Amino acid sequence: MATISDVAARAGVSTATVSRALNGKSTVDPALAEKVREAAAALGYQPNGLARNLRRQETAVLALVISDVENPFFTAIARGVEDVAQTSGYSVVLCNSDENAEKERRYLDVALQERVAGVVLSPTGGGTDVSPLLGRGTPVVAVDRPLDAVDGDQVLVNTKCAADEATRHLIEGGYRRIGCLTGPEGVRTADDRLAGYRSAIAGSGTQQETYFRRCELRTAHAKAATLDLLDADAPDALLVVNSTMAIGVLEALRERGLRPGRDVGLVSFDDAPWAALVDPPLTVVAQPAYEIGSIAARLLLDRIADSSRPPEARVLAAELIERGSSHR
Repeated sequence: MATISDVAARAGVSTATVSRALNGKSTVDPALAEKVREAAAALGYQPNGLARNLRRQETAVLALVISDVENPFFTAIARGVEDVAQTSGYSVVLCNSDENAEKERRYLDVALQERVAGVVLSPTGGGTDVSPLLGRGTPVVAVDRPLDAVDGDQVLVNTKCAADEATRHLIEGGYRRIGCLTGPEGVRTADDRLAGYRSAIAGSGTQQETYFRRCELRTAHAKAATLDLLDADAPDALLVVNSTMAIGVLEALRERGLRPGRDVGLVSFDDAPWAALVDPPLTVVAQPAYEIGSIAARLLLDRIADSSRPPEARVLAAELIERGSSHR
């Protein structure tokens, strides 16, 4: 992808001259302007109209790439990012990757092409590549999941510890065949929460093996995986790694005539707005989603202002909120 610097080098002029020539400024010698246009055409360079307009309006844009816009956790992160960005004169463009690496890559390409001021990103997996953005000097802050190959700014939650605590809560409640419903392998939060669950089981002395299923982080997939787990291993409790999946779990329990708490103890990550309204109310691991977004936005704006700052990693704590679904 050709940049304005590439055009300037090919035409033998400054980037400022390229900008003036392509914007039709009369202060550029016509022969020189023609030389610039020829260089741009040869390189396939397209002037960045969006960035030019943003500079003229004295504003800027941040890109927010999240994994699932339907998940209330990510919606709250988005609100935190937007609130901080707006107070600093930035607009936010929301991109939903749908846990799809190819869709995520396309959005990152768009962020690169449109020269956004910075990116807040919840990576789909360990293969997410932000090197083109960083190579151009566009800062990136990771939220919820780290960018494994990048030593950069990030805002995370210690979900392994939280999953351990949630599983121990079920053990202390008298449940003895505790299962876990988690996401695909390679999704860092899904792996960490499964590891926390396994750690609690291993240390309890009450359960000799684990019962878990991996599936897509979607309601329908979670329902199917729960039905399979119930039929195969008959767990008496479940730890679920997000609220979107918890809906599928509740549907599966209802289909089997099982009541949360009484028949199957249930704890889910994320305190969705509906979690306290179901019967019995859902015990949750509440993550500070809004705070994740607002901290990430501040880190990004600080990085835009000073690119030489050392990278900063914030790891926040989650809170176990006990309700009826985890008590017999």
